[in-house]
Amino acid sequence: MGSYKGEDQHRHHHHRNESNCVLVHGPIIVGAGPSGLATSACLKQQSVPSLILEKSDCIASLWQHRTYDRLKLHLPKQFCELPLLGFPHNFPKYPTKHQFISYMETYASHFSIKPRFNQAVIKAEFDHVLGFWRVKTQDFEYLSRWLIVATGENAEPVIPDIPGIDRFKGRVVHTSLYKSGSVFKNQRVLVIGCGNSGMEVCLDLCRFNVIPHMVVRNTVHVLPREMFGFSTFGIAMALVKWPKTGPIELKNVTGKTPVLDVGALSQIKSGKIKVIEGVKEITRNGAKFVDGQEKEIDSIILATGYKSNVPTWLKGCEFFTKDGMPKSPFPNGWKAETGLYTVGFTRRGLLGTASDAVNIAKDIGEQWRTIKECNDSNFNYLPQRNVVQKVKK
Repeated sequence: MGSYKGEDQHRHHHHRNESNCVLVHGPIIVGAGPSGLATSACLKQQSVPSLILEKSDCIASLWQHRTYDRLKLHLPKQFCELPLLGFPHNFPKYPTKHQFISYMETYASHFSIKPRFNQAVIKAEFDHVLGFWRVKTQDFEYLSRWLIVATGENAEPVIPDIPGIDRFKGRVVHTSLYKSGSVFKNQRVLVIGCGNSGMEVCLDLCRFNVIPHMVVRNTVHVLPREMFGFSTFGIAMALVKWPKTGPIELKNVTGKTPVLDVGALSQIKSGKIKVIEGVKEITRNGAKFVDGQEKEIDSIILATGYKSNVPTWLKGCEFFTKDGMPKSPFPNGWKAETGLYTVGFTRRGLLGTASDAVNIAKDIGEQWRTIKECNDSNFNYLPQRNVVQKVKK
């Protein structure tokens, strides 16, 4: 069994149509976002190597490619740190998008985490005969005893089916592609969705002489980001023993995130952001609403959130629901059977991610040491230098 000697050799073998099956000595992690990086770092602390497969060309691709320019963390930085390495002390209380990306890059560099980019997982399935997971990308098939799903709750944009939207002549864009309100200057913009993204996009649009019309279909829990100079989230965490029917617990029960207001509420009160109950139909030049109004609209922004993509590629597994979320709620959703683990599906943000990553690493670390002890005299499964090896089918 020859050892893997680098990406160039790997590509060379592939182009020669030789075996493209790769044995991974350690867990395969799908996704190089905060969840994947945190788990890889915690595994490294347990002396367990891992291989991250990432479909895009960078770490934290959601943050780098699908977030608007003015985005800041909604929670204070101490609630958004990953295990083993915190934010720099000179970062503000609410780091910007670019500061968070910088933190992720520093984190990966600090722990020498080198994901394999442009490897989109097409299919992952447990081989009961081999006792290994088979993880297929467009280039290779990877084999490992352990598979860690780190693609998270927000892997793909949710694009709702709205009657008439196909005939609308203006621009329709999901917030995943929204960068700045400057391209909508002086337009009449309909924002569909009233979560944190919808609120912040509306606030950003107001800076460019836009009067956004925001569609609100259901009751929205809006909290000030801070009260009396303290983080609202921090206060809620301190009062966690109180009744669990409040807005901080709302996401854990319903999956809906409470809105932490950063200025949009005052713009609504002043009339600069218009609130509309619901869209009945999109027309060629605008929209008809459930209250009978009809308005001309230049552009539509879909602030309709994201969803898990796990059901599209993880096969033969009953651990996930049809919506791609673990059936077992927090804190028990991080471990399934046959070496399958999940991280970043807790509906508790980066705090939940950190908890999952630590638990997974400890669990796999114990297995790793047991296997090594059992095979210490002739131990080929855990090479000291290479994380992956080429094998013939």
